[in-house]
Amino acid sequence: MVQDPVCKMIMEKIEALTRVEYNGEIYYFCSEDCKEQFLKNPEKYLIKPKKPENSGC
Repeated sequence: MVQDPVCKMIMEKIEALTRVEYNGEIYYFCSEDCKEQFLKNPEKYLIKPKKPENSGC
């Protein structure tokens, strides 16, 4: 299973309509529109959520 980084749709790799290699990783997309949005600003879609500080762990 893979997730479109733009719309967050989860799909099988073979269901992805297109893909892009960026910084050595392959990203899969459900549509050309999502791929184009990603290519305009990839870092916008690759930001990982921050872990809460002082979580006590």
